[in-house]
Amino acid sequence: MKRLGLLRHAKSDWDDMSLRDFDRGLNARGRRGAALMGEHILQQGGKWDMVLASPAERVKRTLEASGLDLPARFEETAYLADATTLIRLLNSCDDEADAVLLMGHNPGLQELALDLVAPPNENDLFNAVMQKFPTAAFAVLELDIAHWADLAEGCGKLVHFARPRDLDPELGPVRVG
Repeated sequence: MKRLGLLRHAKSDWDDMSLRDFDRGLNARGRRGAALMGEHILQQGGKWDMVLASPAERVKRTLEASGLDLPARFEETAYLADATTLIRLLNSCDDEADAVLLMGHNPGLQELALDLVAPPNENDLFNAVMQKFPTAAFAVLELDIAHWADLAEGCGKLVHFARPRDLDPELGPVRVG
């Protein structure tokens, strides 16, 4: 049994439009959401052996603001990757890591979560992820595999899903009007 955590980067900063997408950091709301989700991840318990992450600035700043003190491996191929690419990337993980926290972007993380859940394991958490995997969302899947190389569609069960707004309503969608 392996465990996979999925953490989407927090709200990015759009103040400097001259920055490339890759180089955008976090805005104040993003830093607050990342810190809150980091606390939540620590409170959930469970040990994370490593972080596998996109090298985009907003992902690095999310990890930093989260307060999670974990070894990270930044992979170029994780930047804006689709689910198939993320599965291939996870297939290369060392089997000594029983629990990997994957940090990156949508739509890839949401697609990955949905693809890994076998139809008989679909539940209310699956339905919530299907609706939206917002910034700084965190999901945990239990995977019925012994080796990361065996990771494939339908091998998992979604056992946890949390969004910043679940922990602090002020971090929910901004209402206009």
